[in-house]
Amino acid sequence: MPTIVFASPKGGAGKSTAAVLLASELAERGASVTLIDADPNKPVSRWGSRPGKPTTLTILANITEDTIIDTIERAATESAFVVVDLEGTASMMVGYALSRADLAIIPTQGSQLDAAEAVKAIALIRRQERAFNKTIPLAVLFTRTSAAIRPRTLKSIESEFVNAGIRVFGNTIHEREAYRAIFVFGGTVGSLDPAQVTNIPAAMANARAFAAETIAILKEPAVPQRKVA
Repeated sequence: MPTIVFASPKGGAGKSTAAVLLASELAERGASVTLIDADPNKPVSRWGSRPGKPTTLTILANITEDTIIDTIERAATESAFVVVDLEGTASMMVGYALSRADLAIIPTQGSQLDAAEAVKAIALIRRQERAFNKTIPLAVLFTRTSAAIRPRTLKSIESEFVNAGIRVFGNTIHEREAYRAIFVFGGTVGSLDPAQVTNIPAAMANARAFAAETIAILKEPAVPQRKVA
């Protein structure tokens, strides 16, 4: 079953948030999902320890570079989807996890500094492709974007990736109070209390669009992508 790996060498890129949103959306559609928390800070595990996690979603933690490949491969035989939230460094564990990815998602904010870190992640993926002699599909996901405004800087950075042959998600993860709230109250966006959190329907629609696009990408035949220097 497909393995989706979230990778970014920069903290604060929205990696764990995107991983939880995707895993939750897939699970709420009835799919069995294993969410592997390979981030030493364990944001996913802390979220999962709170009430409201979908019943078809399993979280695995305490992962090491010695166990990451076996953990992913075993989970792929037991779940319809495997989602991996990696640590924010270019470690051996990150490289091993990427070698098992059916899709690598690289979250980044819309600044030139963040984009430079995304390029580092892409370069690491390309090295893993050579090391394991396989194509690893990847796509850049812009996070913490405004739902109302698409700045010129964001458009420019997006164009740079596209011109370099790098796929960019058509959907972005907006800056939403609801996405922060699930890490405080637990559960999914849809289970939040409207009396405590604003704009829940908009956040749900955004998360669903992201999940739908991810599934659509997974269904596409693999196409080699151009290298990034």
